[in-house]
Amino acid sequence: MGIDRKVWLRKKLAYWHESLVPPFLYPFALKNWFRKCTGRELNLKEPKTYCDKINWIKLYGVTPEMTRLSDKYLVRDFVKERIGEDYLISLLGAWDRFEDIDFDSLPDRFALKTNHGSATNIIVEDKNRLDKKAAKEKFDFWLSINFAFQFGYQLQYRDIKRKIIAEEFIDNGGNDLFDYKIHCFNGVPDSIEYIGGRRGKAHEIYMDMDWKPLDYYDAVFPRYEEIPPKPPCLEKLGELAAKLSKGWNYVRVDFYVLDNGDIKFGEMTFTPGSGQYTWNPPEADLFMGEKIVLPIEK
Repeated sequence: MGIDRKVWLRKKLAYWHESLVPPFLYPFALKNWFRKCTGRELNLKEPKTYCDKINWIKLYGVTPEMTRLSDKYLVRDFVKERIGEDYLISLLGAWDRFEDIDFDSLPDRFALKTNHGSATNIIVEDKNRLDKKAAKEKFDFWLSINFAFQFGYQLQYRDIKRKIIAEEFIDNGGNDLFDYKIHCFNGVPDSIEYIGGRRGKAHEIYMDMDWKPLDYYDAVFPRYEEIPPKPPCLEKLGELAAKLSKGWNYVRVDFYVLDNGDIKFGEMTFTPGSGQYTWNPPEADLFMGEKIVLPIEK
């Protein structure tokens, strides 16, 4: 399928709106964006909640290293240095343009994605059935957008050189993919946001590092009613997340655990959801925010 024209126009208008704002007005524009998304007010002068602090980081905490680690292509070198290349999903190729992709060299199944944003991917389960014209239309659009100005001034994405990358197809049984998103504060893994049913009806649950359920979640997906099975590699996941998150006041480190026990790195995310979560219960916004220590608080 090609691009939904209404969605394309809405995203393009949002991009134009944000990208045309001069930098000195970013705080005002970000507050307006946050109010529109959540109905709540954003406090950037004295940030206390999780959402306040994530948005503060977006404007004032971005560094070149954060940009490098937000790049899905360049972060691979960092992961290789910190924990080893065995935890990387196999890279099949990287290109600047869709028309440069050599599909003959790719396997029947693979994941095609951009390196500079979120939700800009196509999972190819049968190469022979891929509508290349429609796929090109999508990737041409995605590459035309600077993701920093797509959804609330996530400035760590601003200077990423945009590419298309292909990775090995991975999944769990039943065409699912088990996603372990580990929230780390000052290099210490704190909690795991577990998401299953990614390619169907997704559900999530927050667990502590001993795999005990926590009584809050970010309400992006419905909460699991029953506790998912504890992964045998839980301790290893914590060790790997600690190594990758060392040196950062806050970062979410994502992994996949496959049925054969293999652990694969997903991404490092410094501003999850662009800082506009609706926490359930609402008090969790402050509880999670208290764990992030900003430079202004030291």
